[in-house]
Amino acid sequence: MRRTPSLSLPRKRERGRWVNNLFLLLAFTLVSSTLPAHAQLRGHGGPVRALAISPDGATALSGSFDTSAIRWSLTRNAAEQVLRFHESAVNAVAILPDGRFATGGEDGKIAIWRPGLPEPIQTFTGHTAPIVALAVSPDGKRIASASWDRTVRVWPLDGGAPQVLEGHQQNVNGVAFTPDGKSVVSVSHDPQVRIWPLDGGQTTIIPLLSPLNSVGVARDGEIVAGGGDGKLYFFSAQGEPRGEIAAAETPVISVALSPDGKLIAAAGIRGSVAIIDRAERTLTRTLVGPGLPVWSAAFFPDNRTLLTGGTDRMVRRWDAVTGDHIGAVAMAGSDDPLAAYAGDRGAEVYRGCVACHTLTPDEGNRAGPTLHGIFGRRIASLPGYNFSEPLKKMSIVWTPETVAKLFEVGPMAYTPGTKMPEQTIGNAEDRQALVEFLKKATGK
Repeated sequence: MRRTPSLSLPRKRERGRWVNNLFLLLAFTLVSSTLPAHAQLRGHGGPVRALAISPDGATALSGSFDTSAIRWSLTRNAAEQVLRFHESAVNAVAILPDGRFATGGEDGKIAIWRPGLPEPIQTFTGHTAPIVALAVSPDGKRIASASWDRTVRVWPLDGGAPQVLEGHQQNVNGVAFTPDGKSVVSVSHDPQVRIWPLDGGQTTIIPLLSPLNSVGVARDGEIVAGGGDGKLYFFSAQGEPRGEIAAAETPVISVALSPDGKLIAAAGIRGSVAIIDRAERTLTRTLVGPGLPVWSAAFFPDNRTLLTGGTDRMVRRWDAVTGDHIGAVAMAGSDDPLAAYAGDRGAEVYRGCVACHTLTPDEGNRAGPTLHGIFGRRIASLPGYNFSEPLKKMSIVWTPETVAKLFEVGPMAYTPGTKMPEQTIGNAEDRQALVEFLKKATGK
């Protein structure tokens, strides 16, 4: 039986304001040390999973694996407010036309905020798995959410039950409204693109061969989907294929379109961001940072300045036309956990895992458990980490063979009920390189 979604006002927490002020002070201190020459924003304690920029270009909102969201002044390059509500990672953020903003979390909740208030003014519940993407309707009256419970939900911001869109067979990873606000577009690990008319009309289903991680819709209605094969796929507003382009050799995690629709930023698991000319279907620039996964990207209203958020916990600013980084770039060094393994093929395969897992005992757990001492350990047995209930009932013991099998068939098939993002390594040599690297790096 389907769970009934609810809309409720959040309960007040006595320590909320104190914690908010403490983290705001910390974030501001970290940021102010780089002003004015450096435009990157420092303050998050974990990878930056989501970004949004206000229509006037004055404010940015970021969400992180550290369970917080931060509202930034882009004119002062300073944190203005740290938002604490979600119980786990903040995977999605959005800014509404009237200045309110929204956050969506791994906890399946959506929170609506007003600037300056320490608590959300509304919360939406109903999703039964992590929310990973949010989109705001052109009129600002509805918000759409994509979730790993395989649904898309469209929430009226003035109250009432959401419209639940069901049909995807795997995690829904991205969602966007069409320019007229009459439909939403979603992408999934199925792999499918779906165009859902919100008046109840027939859904357009576009099957592809590669899992899809992100989607954007241009002003003219053209749909751009980012794939796990490193490609961007283009479709008309009606769903007809309009070509594809290779943006990277590894999965595209995030897709962002400039407001005028001329440029596309495709962020990748290896840390680069491809800048695509949408009309010409050509790669114009590749932005190269510290080499760690870039999880999020958003364009300024000027159609050329780009923000990116990644595993290094920083929000970086770029000129997408020239390819220049605005401010100093901290290339792979002491902050890169894989710097000591330069040239190791297994370390490069593992690079996509550093956002969620650590290798040494002093680093502890992140979104996923530490991998220190993994070999010989029974699944879901590490003290201090809250594992999914289905994993606790399994008898798998992690060995080189079982780790390789996990990535051969994928986490969903090998460990059903996991919160781990779905990913496979199709090349047997890459799986073996990963296993050999973990033997060296995890202490056993």
